[in-house]
Amino acid sequence: MLNPDLSTIQLTKDDYERYSRHLILPEVGVEGQKRLKAASVLCIGTGGLGSPLLLYLAAAGVGRLGIVDFDVVDSSNLQRQVIHGTSWVGKPKIESAKHRILEINPYCQVDLYDTRLSAANALEIMADYDIVVDGTDNFPTRYLVNDACVLLNKPNVYGSIFRFEGQATVFNYEGGPNYRDLYPEPPPPGLVPSCAEGGVLGILPGIIGVIQATETIKIILGKGTTLSGRLLLFNALEMKFRELKLRPNPERPVIDKLIDYEEFCGIRQAKAQEAAQMAEIPEMTVQELKALMDSGAQDYVLVDVRNPNEYEIARIPGSVLVPLSEIENGPGVEKIRSLLNGHRLLVHCKMGGRSAKALGILKEAGIEGINIKGGINAWSQEVDPSVPTY
Repeated sequence: MLNPDLSTIQLTKDDYERYSRHLILPEVGVEGQKRLKAASVLCIGTGGLGSPLLLYLAAAGVGRLGIVDFDVVDSSNLQRQVIHGTSWVGKPKIESAKHRILEINPYCQVDLYDTRLSAANALEIMADYDIVVDGTDNFPTRYLVNDACVLLNKPNVYGSIFRFEGQATVFNYEGGPNYRDLYPEPPPPGLVPSCAEGGVLGILPGIIGVIQATETIKIILGKGTTLSGRLLLFNALEMKFRELKLRPNPERPVIDKLIDYEEFCGIRQAKAQEAAQMAEIPEMTVQELKALMDSGAQDYVLVDVRNPNEYEIARIPGSVLVPLSEIENGPGVEKIRSLLNGHRLLVHCKMGGRSAKALGILKEAGIEGINIKGGINAWSQEVDPSVPTY
């Protein structure tokens, strides 16, 4: 409850010592600290955004934190997901997060939900919390979190990041707009690259996550002006903030139930289309590629369609870089045509998806080729472990 009965909440001697810098703030004081202690916040995701906001909410004295995540810690997470440590690689993120939270504040109740949030469980999980904080990185879950918050009348503290830019706002608070007012329709699948494909400055989620934590604490305290009705945009390279106004759309569809968000965002259709496309493209395993290379054969060209910076990180010997963007825009098609000179075309990327897309475009241009299954990741894992993964 955002308006709890504070007469039932007591601060201990340790509370007075721990939160002394809060207590001397007139805007917080004893009453505000009691509000924090009585509050419950659910964080969806313990990645780049969830890491800093959970740390600061725990440190601030929020009495109960819920965490929803089903992933395990990977070494590539540690560049930005500061709640996790090297010793937790390969272990559940929610357990890692709980361990770190209790190191900061052993009096915080931490509830774990080792599951993927879905239309089947979202309302049940979110119902007992005062505020929901969206730390996710995909459109189906963002729409799901939004719609569930609308149905439950919960504030939704939103943030997102990509490369050097981030944004934050508060949805569904005191009659303000919700996520569907900002994005009435999801973008086509694949149009917006994930952080795994496009990269992200490690510090960026710290900034946006702390903004989300700030908004959450302000809502709990009932102080200040929240970002409801304002979308805060941040560019780390330029070190600039700007705002856009958001208003509820009176013509938006009424949210009266949760739906299939994978279908709504076109994910199922895209996967089916991709599977059909992949079925039409011949494949070669990395072991078969290695055997071909070891045989001394000269009748093939191996094309790498990743970005130049990825090619600099790791490459398969003898590969030629022709980025997918060049193939999509035309020049790359002719470059590959000139490279072939009657030879077989083999194409790879990081994991096999972009190379399949490239081969689909090339096929329409009359160029047939073979996809290297699993891409350079499979090469590193199954053929040459000295090749870095990223």
